[in-house]
Amino acid sequence: MGYSPTLEALIEKFRSLPGIGSKSAVRLAFFMLNSDENYVQEFANCLIDAKRKTRTCKICQSLSDADICAICADETRDRSLVCIVENAKDITTFEKVKEYNGVYHVLHGAMSPMDGVGPDDIRVRELIARINGVNLAGTPEGEEIAKTKVTEIILATSSNVEGDATAMYIAQLVKPFGVAASRLAYGLPVGGELEYADSVTLFKALEGRREM
Repeated sequence: MGYSPTLEALIEKFRSLPGIGSKSAVRLAFFMLNSDENYVQEFANCLIDAKRKTRTCKICQSLSDADICAICADETRDRSLVCIVENAKDITTFEKVKEYNGVYHVLHGAMSPMDGVGPDDIRVRELIARINGVNLAGTPEGEEIAKTKVTEIILATSSNVEGDATAMYIAQLVKPFGVAASRLAYGLPVGGELEYADSVTLFKALEGRREM
C-alpha cells in the first residue's frame, strides 16, 4: 500500500480488532501518528493497565479491579436475586435501566454443542457454588455475601438458539435447590444480542419475565 513497514504494522494491529475494516484501521493509525506523544503514551498505558489489573470477580465472575466487584460488595443490592448474563458487558446494559437492584452472574459465553462449548466451558459450576452458599472469595467479605440464600435467578441470556439452550439447562439444574428460575420476556428481538437492546425494551423484558 506504499506505507512504511512500521506504519503498516500499526495499521495491521488496528485491522485485527473486531469490527475494524481496512479504511478504519488506516484512519486510526494516522490519528495516532498525528496525536501528541503524551496522548499516545497515556493511551498505551491505559491498555497495559487494563490488561494487567483487570481480573475476574470471584463471586459473580464479572470483570473487576478487585477480587470482589463493586456490585457484589454493595450491601444495598438484593443478593437473593441473581441475573444470569452471557458477558460482562451485558451488566452495563442492565445498569443503565436503573430498575434492577439484584446482583449478577456472568457465564462468559453460552452453550453451543455445534462449536464444542458445553456446561463445563462456561461459569455454571461457580453459579451452583453460589447457590450452595460457598464462599467463593475465601475472605470474610465473601463469607458475608455467601450467607444470603439465592431464591431466584433471572436468565438473561440472548434470545437465540444458544441462549435459549443455556437458559433451559440452567433452569433445570437449579430446580433441585428450590431456586425459582425466570426468563426475560420476549420484548427482546428473537436472535438479537442483549447489548443492542434499548433501555425501555430491556425494562419491559424484566417486568414480563416468566417462570421456566
